[in-house]
Parts: sequence; C-alpha cells; structure tokens
Amino acid sequence: MPDDLLVHVVDDDLAVRQSLAFLLASDGIPVRLHDSAVAFLEAVARPSGCIVTDVRMPGLDGVELLRRLKARGEAVPVIVMTGHADVPLAVAAMREGAADFIEKPFDDELFLAAVRAALASGRQAAEREAAAAEIRQRIASLSERELQVLDELIAGKANKVIAQDLGISPRTVEIYRANVMAKMQAGSLAELVRAALAAGRGA
Repeated sequence: MPDDLLVHVVDDDLAVRQSLAFLLASDGIPVRLHDSAVAFLEAVARPSGCIVTDVRMPGLDGVELLRRLKARGEAVPVIVMTGHADVPLAVAAMREGAADFIEKPFDDELFLAAVRAALASGRQAAEREAAAAEIRQRIASLSERELQVLDELIAGKANKVIAQDLGISPRTVEIYRANVMAKMQAGSLAELVRAALAAGRGA
C-alpha cells in the first residue's frame, strides 16, 4: 500500500471514525483510524498521504495538532472537520496551515473530493521535495570555485563580470561553467538557474 495514498482519520467520536473509514474504503482509499491527536502523534512518526481531523477534541484539538505537526517540520496536508459553530476555529486551523476545512454534516462526494485533492497536493509536494533534495546533492558535489561561479550565474552575471569578480580569466569561467552545467545535469542556463532556485540556492 503506497503511504502517499493513506488517509489518517483523527477523531474522538467512534461513530465518525467508522463512517469515514467505510466511506473512504468504499472509494478504494486506504485509511488508518486514531481516537485522539495524542494517539496519532505517538503512533505515526513521519505521516504521509493526508490527515482528516476534527477541530474540536478533548486534550489536543485540531488546531494544536497542526501546530505540533508544523513544529516537527511535517508538510502533510490536513483537512479539518468542523461544526457550524466552530468556523473561527477552522479559520485558525487554516492560519496554521490546514489544506482545507469541511463543515459537518457534509456531503460524501464533497468530502471525498477534498481528500482526493489533499492526497494529490501531498504527492506533488513530496515529488517537489524529492527533486529539490536531488538537486541539493548535485550542488554538494560542486567544488568551492564551482559554487562561486554557480552563485554568480544565479545572480545573472555575464562571464566577463564573473571573471572580474573572481579574479580569473573569462576562459577559466567558461570551463567552470561547463563543469557546473555537467554536474548539475542542466541542459541550459535557464534550467540551471531554475534548478538552483528550486533547491533554495540564491533565494
């Protein structure tokens, strides 16, 4: 079972957990149930897929769960379920990074559409992070001088200016630039700059 398709349902109400489990399973979506935010945090070290949580629970509520996840550096999409009286809490949850909130009682198809969208955005974020991590590895393989040339290229400087800045000849800059392009597996300068920026270099 791919973890990026797994939905974690966090709700202290057994009937809600069971009905959501049935609904998700009937749509072919794997689900794991947790009866509290504390139980979820203890059971799942690195959550993937998405989380569906009630905003109002005893102990740790949905907003505090979001804060804990953010503090742990987790970027998993979270859908918050809320009653009509809890819209301010839902807005607070959105401020803490919730992907979406749904008011109870909700339409089954609306709920499934929100879950599908959250799973898709989680997959895209994971793919982006994996790509950025690969680029960071390539950057780590550059020599100190190659890194200097990369940073100058990201800053939009021409070879002649880079040569003056680094006290080397334009021909040497060309050699370093070719090495950087090869190590970064970039087919063009635009591709190189885009990749470096995506990995957080020069941002």
